[in-house]
Amino acid sequence: MSKITEEVEKLVNPIVTDLELELVDIEFVKEGRDWFLRVYIDTPEGNIDIDQCAQVSEKLSEELDRTDPIPQNYFLEVSSPGAERPLKKEEDFQKAIGQYVYMKTYEPIEGMKEFEGYLLSYGPEAAEIEVRIKTRKLTVVIEKEKIAFARLAIDFSA
Repeated sequence: MSKITEEVEKLVNPIVTDLELELVDIEFVKEGRDWFLRVYIDTPEGNIDIDQCAQVSEKLSEELDRTDPIPQNYFLEVSSPGAERPLKKEEDFQKAIGQYVYMKTYEPIEGMKEFEGYLLSYGPEAAEIEVRIKTRKLTVVIEKEKIAFARLAIDFSA
């Protein structure tokens, strides 16, 4: 996490907590000539609406104007994480057990670095994911420290 996203997290956490929402992710990225500060929020039930996004955007914009933690010009976007929500926190993984997920690892496991399948478990040491390779199902154990990125995914084969 960058220094800017850490500062923004400190500003947005009290806002989402007051509105009984949850912070999913923060990105500060350059696309072309422009910088974007993207804040992804959701409800615990996973049904965020545009009015809630607008409320957070308005309050966060006021805080950003007041504290000015970002030196360059940027666009603020507050939105839902979408159907392919990233899995970052322990509770995100716990909620995702039984769901179809995508995981990328830092190093190959059984010759692969990308896995799509059903998350069977997520414990203190590792995640278990059931992947389909051609016609057979295989359970892969991925140590937590080897997970580079994880998100919910859409199973198009179902």
